[in-house]
Amino acid sequence: MTIESYNAERFSDITENVKRIKENIAVAAEKSGRKAEDISLMAVTKTVDTLFINHAIDNCGINLIGENRVQEFLSKRDELHLQNTEAHLIGHLQTNKVKQIVPYVSMIESVDSVRLAKEISKECAKINKTMDILVEVNVGMENSKFGIDSVLLGEFLAEIGEIPNIKVKGLMAIPPICETSQGVKRFFSNMYNMFLDIEAKKLDNIDMHILSMGMSGDYVQAIEEGATEIRVGSSLFGKRVY
Repeated sequence: MTIESYNAERFSDITENVKRIKENIAVAAEKSGRKAEDISLMAVTKTVDTLFINHAIDNCGINLIGENRVQEFLSKRDELHLQNTEAHLIGHLQTNKVKQIVPYVSMIESVDSVRLAKEISKECAKINKTMDILVEVNVGMENSKFGIDSVLLGEFLAEIGEIPNIKVKGLMAIPPICETSQGVKRFFSNMYNMFLDIEAKKLDNIDMHILSMGMSGDYVQAIEEGATEIRVGSSLFGKRVY
């Protein structure tokens, strides 16, 4: 197979994948009493070549991408067609990488410590920017995962709500691997209830507009349980090549 024919096949696959995902979003949204437009589809671009990312942006209506690693995003950024597309950082962010990424993304979805929030604030102040952020919640209380323990969430939000140059826009979570769809839906439901509880408290500088949960294997269940944003990588671009 030539490079040209390989690329053409990938382009076709991506187009069909996006179409299928959007159809699934519409069905799941209807089940949850919402419209497809209420759900943001993020294309997760980890390990994906810029050629295929740009195809998704230019030809498939993708207007939101998420990258896991600072260095990978920076290496791709100049080649990406981001004029009408938002770019978010969704992976764990080390404080020593904050300065590198702050100028180039519109949201950081993985804030899980006061120290990190303060570092983002400090670097944003230098360039007169306010960074939208999501707070990552360790909904399964797993030692192997990042995120704030759910029982500490209210206290954490109250503290970072006082930090300048950042604006909390919602919550993000990655649930534990579950053997059944009902199992994972329970974690999504718990997240949605937390989301509503925080929203009802009307904390200063805290907006609950985005509930980011659900990935390639479970985004349908996430939408049914209240997700407003899903993060889809391999189901959209195909199996990752490391």
